[in-house]
Amino acid sequence: MPHSARAATADEAPVPSSITSYGQVIEYIADRLYLASYTHQPDDNTPFPYPAKQTSRSPSKRSARAQAGPQAVHSAEQTMPPCYFSVEQNLLYNAFHADFGPLHIGHLYRFAIALHDVLAQPENENRPVVFWSGPDPRSRANAACILAVYMVLIQHWPPHLALAPISQMDPPCMPFRDAGYSQADYALTIQDVVYGVWKAKEEGLCGFKDFCLEEYERFERVDQGDFNWITPSFLAFASPQHQPTHVIHSTDPLYNQLPRSLSALSRNTTLPTPFKNVLSHFAERGIGLVVRLNSELYSPSYFTALGIKHLDMIFDDGTCPPLNLVRKFIALAHSMINDKRRGIAVHCKAGLGRTGCLIGAYLIYRHGFTANEVIAFMRFMRPGMVVGPQQHWLHLNQGTFREWWFEDTMKEKILASMQPSTPTRLHHSSSRRLASNGQTFTPPNADRHAASPRRAALGEITNNEQAAPSSRYTSSEDLKGSLGVADENLPAPTPGQPRKTNKLYGSARRVMTENQHPFDIKPDSEIITMQRSTLAVDASESESDANALRSVLSRKASQSPATRSSGHKRRAVSCTTTTTTTTKWDLPTDTSDVENRPGLIEELDLPMDDRTSSPSRPKTPGTIKSGNGMGSLSVGKRSSPSRRSTEGKTSVRKTSGRVGSVGTQGVRGHKVS
Repeated sequence: MPHSARAATADEAPVPSSITSYGQVIEYIADRLYLASYTHQPDDNTPFPYPAKQTSRSPSKRSARAQAGPQAVHSAEQTMPPCYFSVEQNLLYNAFHADFGPLHIGHLYRFAIALHDVLAQPENENRPVVFWSGPDPRSRANAACILAVYMVLIQHWPPHLALAPISQMDPPCMPFRDAGYSQADYALTIQDVVYGVWKAKEEGLCGFKDFCLEEYERFERVDQGDFNWITPSFLAFASPQHQPTHVIHSTDPLYNQLPRSLSALSRNTTLPTPFKNVLSHFAERGIGLVVRLNSELYSPSYFTALGIKHLDMIFDDGTCPPLNLVRKFIALAHSMINDKRRGIAVHCKAGLGRTGCLIGAYLIYRHGFTANEVIAFMRFMRPGMVVGPQQHWLHLNQGTFREWWFEDTMKEKILASMQPSTPTRLHHSSSRRLASNGQTFTPPNADRHAASPRRAALGEITNNEQAAPSSRYTSSEDLKGSLGVADENLPAPTPGQPRKTNKLYGSARRVMTENQHPFDIKPDSEIITMQRSTLAVDASESESDANALRSVLSRKASQSPATRSSGHKRRAVSCTTTTTTTTKWDLPTDTSDVENRPGLIEELDLPMDDRTSSPSRPKTPGTIKSGNGMGSLSVGKRSSPSRRSTEGKTSVRKTSGRVGSVGTQGVRGHKVS
């Protein structure tokens, strides 16, 4: 936990203060909170480049201080040395391979408690507090990231203001990488994490209202179930392992032994602890659907016996899902969340790569995340999600997922407008209303008495109706060439997928058998072949097209101002030539892995059983509660420099306001509870 400066022991040589500091000391809150990095643990002799600011005083006060004498002036200008604290030795990131962050939501909870404890100490009331880390790039990145996320999620700062102090760090912060064993070719920055968490907070997907630290740290362990809530509706978990793996029918002798209630589940002694925790937690928190993406390692009858539907959407480990499967998953998830008001649990073998692809696709579809924001947010809730080429897959298809949302919402509006309705006659007193500027206007179709349903404007989506699917998902043939990214432009599968181990939790027996040798799946060598194809164009044909284009542009440019103002719009035409580069990876072909078995997508035809004990919403972070007044972290009303420069001036364009939630003024010691 936080610690102050300590004196060097007898075995340690004293370190001169001139070499203790490293990099920059960054001011987050003036005279109160700072971010720094040091090569050695700082002490009272460590240089601090932020002296106390002298405030302007009235002449009477200055004259009173002059009469008190020079000794009083000297004592008033003396400043207390800063209070240094760090969490590097307590908040450790459990790396899968070469990844090092970002720190997850449990780390942020503990960091907030540590910071508030330091601020609440009476001896630190008038002292600046310096949150410091080691000088290595990974420590600096994690420290800067967790402080910026703290400002956004707990102190409710806008993201651009939380990022402003660290935007020009020298040297820059190291970008985060994925948890895979392949070469890291997709980087996430602190900005992605901050904006991803802020976006989730604005959408009501993340907070501390109902967050339970003890529960989070327990169930993220491999020997306790290895699952995390990503949003209030999505839970990601690793595949349980238990025999048998086939569906248990009513004629099977094991059918009568299936637990069908929480009490029967608690009395069961044959199920392993991780699987038992998964079943009991899902039944308590209202999970309505379990989606399995990997090969069979358990029997789905244990879920269906508790009234939880189970569906297989299996595709190969380390690969990206086909778009028709993603379309089907989004349709099922949207119906389960909005119509049935139940949660969805998704898992693959480790609950990271394939699971992150489908959950991330839905979050982009429904909430408008960018690919970087959704990957960063999911890793903040469950470290290691989305691995290797799956990051590029989300980035390449994020526009497609947003188009699906636009198409689905427009279809719903069109269908709603086509529903028959009873015509109503508008009263004469309401036929004319006052507009916001004081003028009167007549509502559209006011004197038509609504003889027919109002026609919905189709506009630009008319051409899309030919390629739009008739239902919420289509086949791969329908999607090919119209939606998504071509398969030849997708990255090659990763050489291996990470698996979480319980190395930080003692010498308990490992549940995931594939964790024994996680590096055996790396190929000895990788042969990468680059093929570039160039499309030949006839010179005469291209010259004629260019002449036609120039003639069109010349006609548009030669129009007089009067002609252009008469309703004709100018249209800009851009020509882009795209060259496609295909990368092929020659990987070892080992057919012994059970992950390569193809799976069939089954429809949900099981009846919904409401035998779960509690259909309440899952316990997931909400918003932070105000504390008991302990500590002192004075945060004034934050405003951007552009807004400050326009206050009290005229003839200046009005700004659009701050981004995000309203900042808190005079925040004093929030308690995270």
